[in-house]
Amino acid sequence: MITPEPVRFCLFTRLSASSMKSHMDNKALILDLLEWIAVRPRRYEDVMDAWRTSCPGLTIWEDTVDAGYVQIQSGPGVQKIVVITDHGKAFLDANRRIQA
Repeated sequence: MITPEPVRFCLFTRLSASSMKSHMDNKALILDLLEWIAVRPRRYEDVMDAWRTSCPGLTIWEDTVDAGYVQIQSGPGVQKIVVITDHGKAFLDANRRIQA
């Protein structure tokens, strides 16, 4: 017997474009993502597995890309690689919670 995957419900909804969260509402999670990518470039697949969500109230990946903090580059073969940009490094440095 095949067990279906659990249904995930989102507790957030967007009412209109004017009520959408800005990326600053997700600042702590964006910093988590940037800190993770800053260690080394990550495979796009791995980033999507870890950070993609179908919840419209949690747009961490989208906000990070829209802000120009990361960039998707061609990797070996047909792989895509996610790297932190200079803008992302500056944002991370300015907001780093633990100083290196």
